[in-house]
Amino acid sequence: MRNTARYYRAEDLRSERRIHNNRLRRKKELRNHFLLLVMTVCLIVTCSIFMSTFRSSAQSDPAKTSYKYYKSITVSNNDTLWSIAEAYMDEEHYTSVNEYINEVIRMNSLPNDTICYGQHLIIPYYDVSDDTCL
Repeated sequence: MRNTARYYRAEDLRSERRIHNNRLRRKKELRNHFLLLVMTVCLIVTCSIFMSTFRSSAQSDPAKTSYKYYKSITVSNNDTLWSIAEAYMDEEHYTSVNEYINEVIRMNSLPNDTICYGQHLIIPYYDVSDDTCL
């Protein structure tokens, strides 16, 4: 009887090992690509949730909107630009009292920050409007 056992050449064994290693490498690359895809989707979803939360907190009450108005006042005896700023300035729209005073100076074409009794000034102020009535 003949021996039917298969004998592989050394080249055939190396080729089979290389094929097996290539399959393992491709599976590992595929797994890495899938994990990268999942992480990207998670990042996009997280960013979307964060942006929608940020946008909704920025518009906490969309029915109330503040508008800028202008008013003419007459300077009384003890008025200064600082006292006028304290009375009419809105901290939500101005970062400092100096910013508000500089706007009043610009609007009224004043040469400096000195004002006189009886002088007329145009001053800005903000008021909240309820848009639900429109």
